[in-house]
Amino acid sequence: MSDFIQRLQERRANIWEQAKVLLDTAEADKRELTGEEEQTYQRLNADLDRIDERVKDMQAAEQRTRDAEAAFADLLKRPAERGTPQAKGEAEEVRSWLTGQSGSRAFEIRPDGPMPMDLRTLSKLTAAAGANTVPISFYNRLVEHMIEVSGILAAGPTVLTTTTGEQMQVPKTTAHSTNASIVAEAGTLAANDPTFGQVPLDAYKYGFLLQVSHELANDTAVDLVGYLAKQAGRALGNGFGAHLITGTGSSQPNGALTAASLGKTGATGVAGVPSADDLIDLFYSVIAPYRGSGSCGWMMRDSTVAAVRKLKDTTGAYLWTPGLSGSPDSILGKPLFTDPNMPATAVTAKSILFGDFSTYFVRQVEAVRFERSDDYAFNSDLITYRAILRGDGDQIDTTGAIKYYAGAAT
Repeated sequence: MSDFIQRLQERRANIWEQAKVLLDTAEADKRELTGEEEQTYQRLNADLDRIDERVKDMQAAEQRTRDAEAAFADLLKRPAERGTPQAKGEAEEVRSWLTGQSGSRAFEIRPDGPMPMDLRTLSKLTAAAGANTVPISFYNRLVEHMIEVSGILAAGPTVLTTTTGEQMQVPKTTAHSTNASIVAEAGTLAANDPTFGQVPLDAYKYGFLLQVSHELANDTAVDLVGYLAKQAGRALGNGFGAHLITGTGSSQPNGALTAASLGKTGATGVAGVPSADDLIDLFYSVIAPYRGSGSCGWMMRDSTVAAVRKLKDTTGAYLWTPGLSGSPDSILGKPLFTDPNMPATAVTAKSILFGDFSTYFVRQVEAVRFERSDDYAFNSDLITYRAILRGDGDQIDTTGAIKYYAGAAT
């Protein structure tokens, strides 16, 4: 970690200490924040968010630098032979397809190697596409942007990648064997069998069109790979990611929020805003095996986080703790993830999720398919591209692995 990033994190901790002083002072005086104090508190919170983005960008830049050094080292170890034609790089192949020189109408994007997913992309998230010195594969760039949009994909669900899109049946237990009982000598043993069920995962199709001019496609100064990856990732991620949270399960994925069970209902008269006791109750509504999972965490939207940052337990300790060294922020020791598709706090709103997100399964069909057409917008000299993603999601363990907090009815 660079000294600059270390200083940013120290500044972040200092800002949080300033925010705590404001809250502690108002609490000691048994009053709410004054108008001036509230403005200061909101400014400090905004500073925290800006530092978070800066640290993320700096970490991504350092990762790109390490990748560049590794790539150059590899090239130096394996010099190309003179007169040997070199294979086209991926960016060149994509550009050749974009402009129609390859003669192919379709271009399938698949992850490299024997494994269906490249988890290394999780350490390279950045909001800026930019002009990078290191070529990044088109598929990985697409996954990066989808994870940025959809918080649940970063929360550690089980991701199944398949080569075909037929319905997949995932087996699950619906009841375990009950406790054994004392049996008299020569007595009959009672049947005590577990029960099983299945959860179907389909492959719903998400798609969109994107048009660019021939001038843009032929301009070598334009990062078409980054541009298309960002636009396609955001469009597909916004559609698929929203359904992974709030999908109804009818002709669309069954969202994690839809499938979760009630863990805690808030008190009346507070417009759905949770108290510290509410979050503690929600925490312990999930049984210990799920709470102890490495994929156990919190999910809420940014505006809810702003309210949660003010909450303390009975000892006066804040429930929210800022993350260090690139780790996520946490509540009661469990990581916090944000997703814009989570509802805001309101009367009856299900605004917070907590539990083991590895019990939520996301199914993706292997290829993200891109196709081009010169004829669709022939009269305006535009090249039309379409991107298609097939996937589904559902909660496999419905015994209470993920619980939600809901505001009271009034």
